[in-house]
Amino acid sequence: MSPAFDVIVIGLGAIGSAAARELARRGARVLGIDRWAPPHAMGSTHGETRIIREIYFEDPLYVPLLQRAYTLWETLEAECGERLFTPCGGLMIGAPESALIRGTRESAARYGLPAQEFDARTLASRFPQFELPAHFVALLDPRAGYLDPERAVAAQLAGARAAGAAIHTDERVLSWARDGDGIRVTTERGRYHAAQVIIAAGAWTRALIAPTRALPLTGERQTLVWFDAGAARDRFAADRFPIWICEFEDGQAIYGFPDQPRGWKAAVHHAGGPIDDPDTIERAVTAADLARVRGGVARLFSWVAHAPVNEAAICSYTDTPDLHFLIDRLPEEPRVLVTSACSGHGFKFAGAIGELQAQLILGETPTFDPAPFRLARFGASAR
Repeated sequence: MSPAFDVIVIGLGAIGSAAARELARRGARVLGIDRWAPPHAMGSTHGETRIIREIYFEDPLYVPLLQRAYTLWETLEAECGERLFTPCGGLMIGAPESALIRGTRESAARYGLPAQEFDARTLASRFPQFELPAHFVALLDPRAGYLDPERAVAAQLAGARAAGAAIHTDERVLSWARDGDGIRVTTERGRYHAAQVIIAAGAWTRALIAPTRALPLTGERQTLVWFDAGAARDRFAADRFPIWICEFEDGQAIYGFPDQPRGWKAAVHHAGGPIDDPDTIERAVTAADLARVRGGVARLFSWVAHAPVNEAAICSYTDTPDLHFLIDRLPEEPRVLVTSACSGHGFKFAGAIGELQAQLILGETPTFDPAPFRLARFGASAR
């Protein structure tokens, strides 16, 4: 019996919804399945804003992928008729020899991107909202801004449906296995048969792959806080305040956004503690969570030390050991493409990764070489 679907996509957050849309637009018979009803607050794709920036400090290899992502976000905005991206510029802040500043300079130099550099005194005159240590510098990425994650996922799913994809929500996947000339996916509601499968299930990816191999993925709990800027709120509007990331010399990294309807959002990066089981993650924000974020952010904005909290939420990262993405077929089951594990910096790439997944699944020549994101780099630890 021929498979009923060409592709089943398991997980419909940022990455899975983008893959479903790109595949369906290419004429593939697609079934997308999510345990909840995306956009939802159970995984990694929620919280009102996500940073997008072109001058990528993590590694210059991401810059071409980012440039493609910018184009695809514009395409999606035109398709859905909604604003998904707000440009406001972005500041990378730290000591001159910090990894953040060195990486930003390297990406800017390699691709000839404009990155205006400020010392602390000059930045204070341009953006007086920041309170930098005297020896810190800042690099301005003029193309940076933020995306609306909930609207973006909804738009990608709407595009997938419009192109003919079947989208099943509130349906938990229990297992998958080789079945004849395809893959059988079993859920709480039934069984489905597809020629190929994409697993983009975030923190649940490791459990879905476990019967086949042990992936070196770790979950990480992340706290997001929206502070009340009070009478100073206008100073943090998007037309006068950028997105920002700051790395301190003790390794702590913090980041934040212009003021939003829910408040002035900020967080501490990679500091929320491990997630042993995503089904039992503590979703209530604790006093310790708030204190960690407040204390970190107050290092750059002293008013935060006593600011009221409008709202706080928990989301999850799924990290690889080197914090680079994972996009690869399982060697022992090449009909299954495992993707994402975006390590806390992947949302901005969703459209470009969705396109890359579709190209790999359908045998097209990929726009970008996926070699840096393959399982082989983990060696025996991935077996």
